[in-house]
Amino acid sequence: MARVKRGNKRVQRRKKILDLASGFWGTKSKNHRMAKQAVDKALNYAYRDRRQKKRQLRSLWIVRINAAAHLHGLSYSRLIAGLKAAGSDLDRKVLADIAVHDAAGFGKLADAAKQALDQAAKNKPVSAEA
Repeated sequence: MARVKRGNKRVQRRKKILDLASGFWGTKSKNHRMAKQAVDKALNYAYRDRRQKKRQLRSLWIVRINAAAHLHGLSYSRLIAGLKAAGSDLDRKVLADIAVHDAAGFGKLADAAKQALDQAAKNKPVSAEA
């Protein structure tokens, strides 16, 4: 069989790993074997955390909306139910931004939600369990 010397391909592959590992501490940025392990783990974390970031931001938005809703005498779930009944199609990202930057505007949304909840309670038929 012919002897394979690899040549540039080996150098290029190692250089790619070491470039990705630049900024890592100590051996992880200098030794190819250690750098490969560190880069693989870092890329796995990056992949995972791109998805976790979406969950964490949604959770943050809900916390902010809940805090603002309580200032107006509503819980988070009642506010969302009232906005849904009022026909609002604002998502949580926009609601959280309004809650943080425009307290008066959020107050109007909370009032609209309260009115929609009151209207829904009036229109709800009385059950015949008695």
